[in-house]
Amino acid sequence: MRPSLAARTAGVAVAAAVLQLIMIIAFSWPAARTEPRDVPIVVTGPQAGVVADRLDRERPGAFDVRTRPDEAAARAALQDREAYGAIVTAPSGPKVLTASAASPAVAQQLGAVAARLGGGAPAAPAEDVVAADSDDPRGAGFGALALPLVMSGMAAAVLLTFGIPSAGWRAAGTVLFAALGGLGVAGVAQGWLSLLPGSYLAVAGVMALAVLAVTGTIVGLATAIGRAGIGIGALTMLLLGNPLSAAASAPEMLPQPWGDLGRLLPPGASVTLLRSTAFFDGAGGGGALTVLVAWAAVGFALLAVGGMRGRTREEPAVNSEPVTA
Repeated sequence: MRPSLAARTAGVAVAAAVLQLIMIIAFSWPAARTEPRDVPIVVTGPQAGVVADRLDRERPGAFDVRTRPDEAAARAALQDREAYGAIVTAPSGPKVLTASAASPAVAQQLGAVAARLGGGAPAAPAEDVVAADSDDPRGAGFGALALPLVMSGMAAAVLLTFGIPSAGWRAAGTVLFAALGGLGVAGVAQGWLSLLPGSYLAVAGVMALAVLAVTGTIVGLATAIGRAGIGIGALTMLLLGNPLSAAASAPEMLPQPWGDLGRLLPPGASVTLLRSTAFFDGAGGGGALTVLVAWAAVGFALLAVGGMRGRTREEPAVNSEPVTA
């Protein structure tokens, strides 16, 4: 017996309300619970142990404090993306080193630490070793890049799925869209908005790989399992990937294990690799590069599976045609 129109209407409304709550939680919860959690920083100098003990006592669980032999080693740790900041102790007083390019939010937290280290005296001086772009010092523009990349990748996946019947041509369209999208977005981000420094081609390559990972995965799912694949891929990228990307903060600022999960999804990996490429000459981007390549490879593997299934379904129909004399 088919359900009544009233029951179907109620079911759709309830499902939409549940989805709405999930979206609110997915986007608002990480933002509302953003705070330092084992953020790696380094300390050096004669009072390094004292400072480490004080940080652990005053902010338990906030920082993962590591020691370095001298200030040069501390600076190298920031430039290699091994740490977000450093505290250099000296007889004249402590000095705080930050890398706002890695995360303006963490740099702000370390600025507060510098004020407390002063102990009523003038705040410990802070030096930005690897600064964010001067036209986007708070990282607001950079943080806004993740969602459009995901949304445009989803839109392209839908167009390719419904507009191109052949799996092979869908794959070609995905690659072409990724290449054009990478060049275009990098041009806007660097040339017009001035959000990112570095090599244009390198930044465009990262953008293209990010688009390829998102669009390729959704197109592959849709080709392999049908229209439901679009929903699965879109929800994964939008409801999980985007809010957990930590584009406006840092993975260590999110509740765990969500921060670590965000690094394994294309939006979070894209943010990490883009920061590394634009500001740190690629340092610390190897893991993110592997994640994006893996997602793109899975997407194209699914495209191949879906294409083979489509040919298998077509063969019996061809073979069953009557042979005419």
